[in-house]
Amino acid sequence: MSEPLVALEDAAVGYNGRSILSGVRLTVAAGDFLGVVGPNGGGKTTVLRTLLGTLPPVAGRLYRPHPIRIGYVPQREQVDGIWPFGVEEVVLMGRVPRLGPLRRPGAADREAVLRALGRVGIRDLAGARYGELSGGQRQRALIARALAAEPELLALDEPASGMDPGAELATMELLAGLQEGGGPAIVMVSHRIESVLAVARSIAFVDRERGLFRVGPKAEMLRPDALEALYGRPVRVREEGGRSFVVPLDRPASGAAGEGGR
Repeated sequence: MSEPLVALEDAAVGYNGRSILSGVRLTVAAGDFLGVVGPNGGGKTTVLRTLLGTLPPVAGRLYRPHPIRIGYVPQREQVDGIWPFGVEEVVLMGRVPRLGPLRRPGAADREAVLRALGRVGIRDLAGARYGELSGGQRQRALIARALAAEPELLALDEPASGMDPGAELATMELLAGLQEGGGPAIVMVSHRIESVLAVARSIAFVDRERGLFRVGPKAEMLRPDALEALYGRPVRVREEGGRSFVVPLDRPASGAAGEGGR
């Protein structure tokens, strides 16, 4: 197996020394695409922040064999849409960790910004105002900001939140494409299991209310026992139009698709 970029070993996660979830064992290696799924308020973001090192584990250990570059994409709703910045300026913020003290952005930094915008398909919007973008375009700009850091690990918190189905699908396709040709490892938090099933190769189920933390390859996590642990009821996965949906077993197969954690 590859050496991990980062791992949580028998960790308890929480705030101010108080655990909300224990028994967290999670490893991310180069090339991984991990989806973290669970209900709103279930502890997903807490697990992510502990994995990234911005929140210390209450117990156990955060293991990082060597320093790594991390690109972080916050929930879009947490980023003020009235920022008085252009798109290029927003993405340039992602270069700050690489600049070091007192160094101003140079030509290489500007070129990295344009490359990042090109990777997410909005290089033509470099001169636009961030506040004038659509929701989907803003999300791409925030992903480009994270990519400008040239990360080894890209972490995203609810990247499809509030999007219509078309924009959500386009965002998932974008994320899958980022790993082509040796892109960064990706960890994505989402309350929608359908989003995760479209792109992730491994999945973690998180729910603090049930004391649930379970992780494994996607095929393993789609077994009935694993899904029932997350949903608290029997469900099955239905394939339709090349996409996967979770459907309660006590409803007709033609019923509406369920949303993870709802």
